Amino acid sequence: MMVSRFLIALLLFVTPVLAGAEPLDETEQAITKWVDSNVDDSIDLLEKSVNINSGTMNHAGIHKVGDLLSREFDALGFKTEWIELPAEVNRAGHLFATHAGSKGRKILLIGHLDTVFEPDDAFQSFVRNGDSATGPGIEDMKSGNIIILYALKALQAVDALDDTQIVVAYTGDEEKPGEPLAVVREDLVKAGQWADVALGFEAAIHSDGQDWATIARRSSSDWRLEVSGKQAHSSGIFSEETGAGAIFEAARILNEFYNEVRGEEYLTFNAGAIVGGTEVTYDSEQNRGTAFGKTNVVPRKVVVHGGIRTISNDQLERARQAMLAVVARHLPQTDAKIVFEDGYPAMAPTDGNKQLQSMLSDINEQLGRGRMPALDPSQRGAADISFVAPYTDGLAGMGALGSGGHTPDEQLDLTSMSVAIKRAALLIYRLSR
Repeated sequence: MMVSRFLIALLLFVTPVLAGAEPLDETEQAITKWVDSNVDDSIDLLEKSVNINSGTMNHAGIHKVGDLLSREFDALGFKTEWIELPAEVNRAGHLFATHAGSKGRKILLIGHLDTVFEPDDAFQSFVRNGDSATGPGIEDMKSGNIIILYALKALQAVDALDDTQIVVAYTGDEEKPGEPLAVVREDLVKAGQWADVALGFEAAIHSDGQDWATIARRSSSDWRLEVSGKQAHSSGIFSEETGAGAIFEAARILNEFYNEVRGEEYLTFNAGAIVGGTEVTYDSEQNRGTAFGKTNVVPRKVVVHGGIRTISNDQLERARQAMLAVVARHLPQTDAKIVFEDGYPAMAPTDGNKQLQSMLSDINEQLGRGRMPALDPSQRGAADISFVAPYTDGLAGMGALGSGGHTPDEQLDLTSMSVAIKRAALLIYRLSR
């Protein structure tokens, strides 16, 4: 006899407490019951949010999603504020909601309003199919935004929100941050400096039969290599007078990056675009360029645009110095320079993060879902929580379960909304005691 998906979901999310796990207290049980009774409302609000296009460059759409959430936070007694950015940044701004209090730890909850899907994309609507749904940004990260809200609603419903110290930060340009980063993330960094704990609500990870806690995320920054050579007739290439040309020099540098810089755990770097020849153009904002060259002409220019990911700022600096050392060597009649551009910093796996992981793992076990080991940092990309990681303890991946982010197949397991809201509400409750 086949068991329906509904019954499977029920077994997953209403499983009795595992042997050895402490039972939830009376207030915590009331929190979980409220979530079960109101999860359908959370999905209804998620649908409304997903059906509002909020691609990063659709400023009006981002404001509209922000208005949808602002009304909800106003009703909870939060003070909401739309943070405008300078016009030259060309981004919509951010929504912050503050609950002033004096009890427990100061908690920062992080989401983002924008998606990668602009108004001209074909993928625009929430579509439900049983216990799953597809839609632009449904996993990354409109579901996480709703989870934050409903975790706080659950606390209010049991009179556990009073006097808590909470700031909710929804950035409006996570998918394509404006520049300079020091300007567009200034308010988030200040919130991180204020906070004792930061929780990021991008999608959770469930694999190999268990849930995983995200205590670390790698940095994400850019590098740009420009190589020059002596343009000449190809019959003279490799001679003392003509030298090796720009393309051979670029190939040498990339090969030595691979052989000499690669290898340290959690360090990766990628050459994402390369153009070379006699005449070269490259637009780093658009990640595209043009090249012209002939087989009988030694090329004079190469541009390589790449990215680098590290587990710490120290690792990033070591990698940069190693790359600079490679670039400083030159084949005959060539020159090269490399420029590094700061991006998202690393969220290192600190002892404080591990303590939060232990708290969340206890909650997960009490909800009948087992322990939560720490996820390998290489399995997650960069996120806004990394900007506050130097100042406060944190956990990321507090959202629901989904897949296909940034693609037309982006989907969410709707049954996971309930457990994600419960986990968040219970963790915030314990942190605020």
